[in-house]
Parts: sequence; structure tokens; C-alpha cells
Amino acid sequence: VQLQACGGGLVQPGGSLRLSCVASGIQFIFNTMGWYRQAPGKQRELVATVTTVGSTDYADSVKGRVTISRDNAKNTVYLQMLSLKPEDTAVYYCKARHYYSGTVYWGQGTQVTVSS
Repeated sequence: VQLQACGGGLVQPGGSLRLSCVASGIQFIFNTMGWYRQAPGKQRELVATVTTVGSTDYADSVKGRVTISRDNAKNTVYLQMLSLKPEDTAVYYCKARHYYSGTVYWGQGTQVTVSS
């Protein structure tokens, strides 16, 4: 099983990024996919999730600025982030949770740094 996240980087405040996470070794269509983030010295927190049927949920801190989506044909989940703020700086992790078994897998993370 592998969740390969990419797309992070250094961006100025107000900028945008799109993160991608490609899953392999799992039945992607049966997994709720999510993005989480962990800033230095803080606990990992939920950013957004998308269920097997496409329902989405967002943390209040990112609502209106972030869109999560999935492409089941490509086994990929995306996180489009707009109007980035310095407080969005964190390592962003991709998570898969199997709808039936509850099995959870995490990706390795991708660094997002918002700074001028």
C-alpha cells in the first residue's frame, strides 16, 4: 500500500497550490480520502475529507479557500488551496480509510510553506 502525496512547496501569502495523492494497493473507490496537516509543535488536524460517494467536509479554518476532490479512475485525491495564509504552513498528509473494514493508511506527507 502506498499513498504518494506531492504538490507542496513554498508560496507567498495569497497564493495557491494543488496537492495530489496517488493511492496504490488499495480499493480506492471503497475508501474515504482525506487531507490532514501538522504544523510544527501542533497536533495533526483534519483539513478536508471526501467520501466514497463524493460528499465533502472541511475544517472551519479552510472553508471557502480549499476544495477536495477525487478521481477514481486515477486513484487520486486532490486538494486545491487558494488564498493561502502563513498559518496554512504545515506538512500535509493524505489518509485513506476503508469504508467497510475501517482500515487506515497514511501517506508520507508533503511540505507546504506560506511565506513572503
